[in-house]
Amino acid sequence: MNNPETLIEHRTQVVEALKTVIDPELQVNIVDLGLIYFMEMNEDFSAILIEMTLSSKSCPMGESILSATRNCMERSFKAFKVEVKLVWAPEWNADFISAAGIRKLRGY
Repeated sequence: MNNPETLIEHRTQVVEALKTVIDPELQVNIVDLGLIYFMEMNEDFSAILIEMTLSSKSCPMGESILSATRNCMERSFKAFKVEVKLVWAPEWNADFISAAGIRKLRGY
């Protein structure tokens, strides 16, 4: 059964792992860009689901970012089946970027 304290710890680990995935064009991680919409770790089924988007449907690095996300999760959580789903709703916009992401984009 999913223990709430363990879930919080694992959620933190998932977020930290996702922060290692960098958008190659913007040089900001996908968490701070606001590309991650949903994440779920189910210990009972050893599964991780990530729902994410891209900055646009025509993003030239889209496949690379999705592959890097999947590879990162599989490397970080070897005992888990990982699914990365690309979603388009809500449509991403710059308001989704975190304060840390904005600082990085501005060069601070």
